[in-house]
This record gives sequence, structure tokens and C-alpha cells, in this order.
Amino acid sequence: MKRMSPGGQWALLLSLSLVLGFGLQSVHLPAALLLGPMIVGVVMGLLGATIRVPPRGFILSQGILGCMIAQSLSPGILTPLLNDWPMVVAVLLGTLLASGLSGWLLVRFSALPGPTGAWGSSPGGASAMVAMAGDFGADVRLVAFMQYLRVLFVATAAALVARIGLGDEAGSQAVAQVWFPALDWRFPGTLAVALVGILLAPRLRIPSGALLVPAILGAVVHSGGWMTLQIPEWLLAIAYALIGWTVGLRFTRDIVLLALRTLPQMLASIFGLMLVCGVMAWGLTQVLPVDLMTAYLATSPGGLDTVAIIAAGTRVDMSFVMAMQTLRLVTILATGPAMARFISRHAGQPQPR
Repeated sequence: MKRMSPGGQWALLLSLSLVLGFGLQSVHLPAALLLGPMIVGVVMGLLGATIRVPPRGFILSQGILGCMIAQSLSPGILTPLLNDWPMVVAVLLGTLLASGLSGWLLVRFSALPGPTGAWGSSPGGASAMVAMAGDFGADVRLVAFMQYLRVLFVATAAALVARIGLGDEAGSQAVAQVWFPALDWRFPGTLAVALVGILLAPRLRIPSGALLVPAILGAVVHSGGWMTLQIPEWLLAIAYALIGWTVGLRFTRDIVLLALRTLPQMLASIFGLMLVCGVMAWGLTQVLPVDLMTAYLATSPGGLDTVAIIAAGTRVDMSFVMAMQTLRLVTILATGPAMARFISRHAGQPQPR
């Protein structure tokens, strides 16, 4: 793969992603146009592909995704969260405790250093976790591998759960897709909202700001009646593919070999966290008027962007999912440094006597 020219690698990546993405979509798998490129990216990364998605491409994709999310957001989402705040807080604390326990066990029973295990097992915005990990003495390469390995498993599991739980309805939106609709002034207006949000994000220092700031701005514009956001399917497909490739191409052979010694413990940590979040999702359905799929995505420990893409492809309450995911991200980022220090000090393997 390394001997192939960059142009050839891009052509192969694009063609295989189209085949797999639309193949998965034909069997009504949610987020097929994310999962297809992601899987192809993983395979090509492991085979030695040298191409990478430019950071600006990833950021622009998050901005477009933020505008897509904005179409489902409104001030009304705050009402159920405030009315049921004890349960919301319980889920946030439960996720925080599960994350801390997962990181503690991972460091205790593997050769991973404390900060690396703590940041690698934190469920939140994967890119935000990787960015912060280096400032606290963690091995950024292993943190990135753990974060994106979890994103890969969670995204795949969530899509499969949606497909099994909802049947053909899970991909019913794909049937009615109009790929090239007529566009008017609202399309450049939507792009302007995304760009303004992306430019504001670094100045506001909001975690995952390239996604959340356009989502907030877009929600104000959209729900306020000033402009109906216009995002054609072809643009969303490009954004999904760029996000999938960004995640997939990170799985290089060198990183996998570096992580191989602790891979079983990493997988156990990921699956354990997914199981705990699944149980909390079931608990949410018992006390709140939400369906299981909405609850599962709201508590799912995946990346904010990948969960949003899966939610958009299924008939779930997008506003509830994004509100819960955003609250969890902020909670994890606020407590992450203290948790990493605690795990580093107390979770080390006992010294032999």
C-alpha cells in the first residue's frame, strides 16, 4: 500500500467506500455512509496507507454535521431535562463512575501508565480527549487508539442495534432521500452559519466546538424562524465520509503493534463501558417517556459526531440524544484531569514483595 501513489490511495479509498457504504445502505443499516468509509479506512490504514484527511476537512465536516443537528434542536428540549433532572444527573454520574472504574481497572491490570488509561477510557468527544491527554502526561498515540477503537465499536454496535430493533424502519429515511434537490439562497446561508461557528469555536474554547457551536447557532437561526437550514444529502454524505476516514485511517500498523500487549484489557474496558451504558439506557426507559433506541444513543459512550450521524439515520428523539451527549461531554471534560490524577496515583500495579 505504501508503494501506491497518494492519488491511487485516494481513488481506492473513495471507490471502496462508495461500494461498501451504499451496500450497507441497501440493507437499511443506519449510518451506512459513515460506517462504510470508516471500515475501509481501518483496513487501508492497517495495510499501510499513508494518506490522511486534512484537519480542515474534518473540522468543516463537523460544522456541516452541527447544522444538521441544529434542525432538530429547540429550546423545548430543556423542559424534559429540567423536569427529570434527578434521572439525568444519575445517568451522568453513572457514566462518570463507570468511566473511572474502567480506567482504574485498565491501569491496574495492564501495563498502561495511569494518565494514558484514564484519558483513553473516558467517554466523550474523542478528538477533545486526545487533545487534552498530552497536557497531562499521557501517551497521545495510545489514547487516540483507545478513543477511536471505542468509537469504531460503539458506532457499529449502535447501528446494528438500530437495525435489529427497528427493522427496515431503521433505514426507511434512505428510501426517500433526494440526493440533488433544488437549492436556493438558504444553502449558502447554511454554509455561512457553519463557517461562522467553526471560526468562533476556538475563541470560545468550547469542547468539540466545531460541532457544537454551529449546532447552537443553527438552532437559534432555524428555530427562531429566521432561516430554514438547507443541507443536501450529497453534502452530508461527504461530511460522513470525511469523519469516517478520519477515524479509520488512524488505525496504523505501528499503533496497533504498540497497543497489542494491552489490547485484551482495552477491549474488556470498552465492552464493559458499553454494557454499563446499555443498562442505564434500559433504566431511562423505565422512568422517562423515551424509547429504548433514543435512550441507548443518549447514553452510548461513542463520539458525539458519530452518535449524531446514527441518530439522524433512525427515528429517535435527536434533541434528547444530543442534549444528553453534550451534558456528558462537558461533565467528562470538567472531571477528566482530576480523575486522571487519581487513577495515576492509586491504580498502579502493586509492587512485588
